[in-house]
Amino acid sequence: MKVCILSDSHDNRRLLDHAVEDAARCGAEAVLHCGDVVAPTTLRVLKKYGLPVHVIHGNNTGDLYSMTRLAAEPDSPVRYHGQDAVLHLAGRAIFLVHYPHYAAALALTGDYDLVCCGHDHKVSIDAVANVKGGVTHLINPGTVGGVGKPPTYILADLVDLSFEIRSVPTEQGEACNAQPVSVHS
Repeated sequence: MKVCILSDSHDNRRLLDHAVEDAARCGAEAVLHCGDVVAPTTLRVLKKYGLPVHVIHGNNTGDLYSMTRLAAEPDSPVRYHGQDAVLHLAGRAIFLVHYPHYAAALALTGDYDLVCCGHDHKVSIDAVANVKGGVTHLINPGTVGGVGKPPTYILADLVDLSFEIRSVPTEQGEACNAQPVSVHS
């Protein structure tokens, strides 16, 4: 199962739309948004993809009441989890939190296969040796909204825990680009 991991869209509907379109073309079956959506209506552009959108709020919370109402709409793909989330997808335990320092601490516990964060707009993929003697992947997709950095997201394959840092296409309808910025596993 492939997932689109992104964060810090900061109301940039166009780049958010382009990132998810690219990820969907590459086979993504879900979107994990690590916070700082700001206006919940920003997420409405993702409805057309029919993918579940798991979202937390981050420090730029926007209107949490409206986010809750958006998630409660009968045909909404949005699953709003609050300040953090524990997800189980494709047999993997995943933790979403906005702040990198919390994410780093949670990766050390060994309770999750994947811990995803955002906030600092610095894209990174790290394999963290955890206290249980295993490895937890710590993922920060950077800023899909292009705030102070080029817009990026991460395409993850949960089956083999492989990850690609991908540039967000600048034009709608561009094909799944074959040249990722970086590939890590």
